[in-house]
Amino acid sequence: MIKIGILGIAHTHGYSYVRQINKMQDAQVTGLYEENVEFAKRASSELNLKLFNTPQELLDSCDAVIIASENSKHMKYTEMAALKHKHVLCEKPIAVNINDAEHMIKICKENNVVLQIAFPVRYAPSVRKAKETIDSGVLGDILAVSSTNHGTMPGSWFVDKELSGGGAVIDHTVHVVDIVRWLLNTEITNVSGFYDKLIYDELNVEDCGLLMLELSNGAFMTLDTSWSRPKAHPYWGDVTIRIVGTQGTLFIDAFDEKIEYYCNDKKNGWMNFDIKFDYNLIREFIDCIKTGRKPLTSGEDGLAALEVVLKAYAVKA
Repeated sequence: MIKIGILGIAHTHGYSYVRQINKMQDAQVTGLYEENVEFAKRASSELNLKLFNTPQELLDSCDAVIIASENSKHMKYTEMAALKHKHVLCEKPIAVNINDAEHMIKICKENNVVLQIAFPVRYAPSVRKAKETIDSGVLGDILAVSSTNHGTMPGSWFVDKELSGGGAVIDHTVHVVDIVRWLLNTEITNVSGFYDKLIYDELNVEDCGLLMLELSNGAFMTLDTSWSRPKAHPYWGDVTIRIVGTQGTLFIDAFDEKIEYYCNDKKNGWMNFDIKFDYNLIREFIDCIKTGRKPLTSGEDGLAALEVVLKAYAVKA
C-alpha cells in the first residue's frame, strides 16, 4: 500500500487527485498539510482528510506527496519531501523560475525519488491515440500547429503574481507545450507573442495571451492561452490542437467527451462522462514509485514547458 500525503491544496486539482486515489486498492491518502487555514478547513471537510500541523508531521506519515500548493511554494515543498526521501507529484507549472525548477530536479535525483509533473492532458485517450497516429507517419512532415487552452478566470491566488508567477500565460501555456513536445518529439526554439488584460480590468496579471512558437522540427505553432472560456461551454476543459502535415491533418479536442441530447421541451444539453485524465496521472505516479522508472511527465518536461512561458513573458510584443 502506497501512502500519499497532500502537501498543500490551494490548487483545486488537488481535490480530484484525492478522489482518484480513493478509487485505488493499492494507495491511500494519509492526510493534508496546508498553510492557509481557510483552504485547509475546506479541503479537510469536503474530502474527509486528517489535518497535520506541520509539513514534517505529514511527511512522516507517507511514502509520497502530491503538491497542489500555490506555484511559488512548489520548490520548498519538493525540497522538504525529497530530503525525507518521499516521492513527489507536483502540480503544474513546476515552479515560477528556472532556478527553482532546476533545484527541484536536482534534489529529487540526489535523493533517488520520483519527480512527476501534473500534466494530466497527456494521459487523455485522444492524445495517446494522436501520438500513435503521428508516429506512424501518416501525416507526413509536420508543417504547423494551431492550439488553444481556454479557461475561466480562477481568481484567488491565481491572480496574485507573487504566488502564481503570472496569469493566463503561465496557467495554461505549460499544458499544450508539454503535449506538443511529446506528440511531435520536438522542442520550442523561438517564442514571441502578446498578452494583456482584455477581459478583467481589475486584475494585476494578464487574462489573455496569444503565442507564436517555432519548433525544432521546422514547423510553427500558435497557442491561444486565455481565460476566455464562456460559462455555457459544454465541458470543463478547452484544449484543442490542430496539426497540419504534408499528407494529412489531425485535430484533437481533448475534453470533448460528452453525450448531447435534444428534447421536445427545448431543454437541450449534454452529459459528460469520465475520461480518467487524473486517474491515469495518479496511476502513473504509483506505478513509477513501485518500479523506479521515470514518469511519462517528468521534472525535465516541467522545466521545458516553464522555459517557454518565461520566454513569452520576456519578449512581449
